[in-house]
Order: sequence, then C-alpha cells, then structure tokens
Amino acid sequence: MQPLTEPEIRASFVNCSKGDAKRLTLPPDLAGRPWADLDFLGWADPGLPGRAYLVVPEEAGFAGIALRFETGGPRRSQMCTICSTTHSNGGVVLMTARKAGEAGRRGNTTGTYICDDLACSLYARRKKTPAMGRAYRDDFDSEDRIRQVQDNVTAFLARVRS
Repeated sequence: MQPLTEPEIRASFVNCSKGDAKRLTLPPDLAGRPWADLDFLGWADPGLPGRAYLVVPEEAGFAGIALRFETGGPRRSQMCTICSTTHSNGGVVLMTARKAGEAGRRGNTTGTYICDDLACSLYARRKKTPAMGRAYRDDFDSEDRIRQVQDNVTAFLARVRS
C-alpha cells in the first residue's frame, strides 16, 4: 500500500459525513507505518473509545470506513474473519459500520469480527503474532494469506456500500 496523506484519508470515507471525517483523530504515526506491508490502513481512535477506522486501497483511489466496537467485551478465544488469526483471551472484536448512502441514513449497519489492533496485514505476513496462540491456518503460504486479507476486507467494504 502506498503512504497516505491526511487529506487523502479524510476524503476517503464512504459512511460518515464530511464533518465527521474532518473531526476524526488520525493515527499519530502515519509516517512510521509499515506501508509496504499493509493491505489497508487501520487504527483505533485514541480519543473516542470504541471507534476505529479502515482505509482500503481501490483502483480509483481509497475508501474509508468508520467503525464502532464494544470495549471491554468477552475475553474468549475468537478468530478474525479478515485474516483468520485466532486470538485467545480477547483480541478480536465485532466491529460494525453504518452502511453508506440511504441505507446508512435509515440506521442500517453491517459488521465483522476483526483483530482489535487492526493489524491483519501484519499477522498475514507473520510480521506480528497474537499475544497467545497462533494463526488459524498455518498451512496457507504468505501469498494466500495476503490475498485472503485483501479479498475479505474488500468484501466487507462492499457490504458497507450495499
């Protein structure tokens, strides 16, 4: 993934207002992100617990998704639906996104279980490992894991837009 600028990130959101996108807190370490190892940019808002954001590259640019999640939820083993990494004792949360367009204005949402640190790209590349446990599918080679992350995050974005 190529490095993103603040204006590119703020202009990318498909499921929140321009005002909301302007007010969201960007990650403080944009320049230090491992861009070459990312399939999407993901971060939790440090000022608003339970809020997170994804920015996904597309052929025509980028699409951002504003997310919400429950903090302090159950501390059990779960598997991320984006990267198939299993985290024990928490580490995966249900993140929901308001749908884009009219469906979102009516209050419709969609969700997925995802690593709470949004580091799916790094787990897929084995650059990061869960605190306790291992990835669910160790028999996948690196390229298959990376393709899985890209396909699953693109499918989630499609559900937000539908």
